[in-house]
Amino acid sequence: MARQTSSKGFHAVAGALLLSLGLVLLFANLDEAAAHVGNSFASTGTSFATVVELALAGMRAVQAYLFDHPTFQAGLHAILVSLWPLLLVILGATLLRNAVSKRYTNSRLARAFASREYESEW
Repeated sequence: MARQTSSKGFHAVAGALLLSLGLVLLFANLDEAAAHVGNSFASTGTSFATVVELALAGMRAVQAYLFDHPTFQAGLHAILVSLWPLLLVILGATLLRNAVSKRYTNSRLARAFASREYESEW
């Protein structure tokens, strides 16, 4: 029982650390990307011009996908590599959720459902 408790504690701590580290790295990347996007759209003042720029960028992406597949794959790879902290967030959230749900399941719900009054009748 003591080993099981220490394992739950380790999963909770590891989950919290991975989640926080992933969020810090992800927000640092997003902050940098937002600054870059903000600088690229700083020259346009109207929303129509922004929509036109986004449409042209989408058309370039479709053109690269259809006619220059290696360039498209390189761009997609760069986007996925820049979002690698998202994997840390997902892993940390999963570990933390499992540790917390097991803790609540074992303590509170075991007492609440001990009387078996909530059993479904099949």
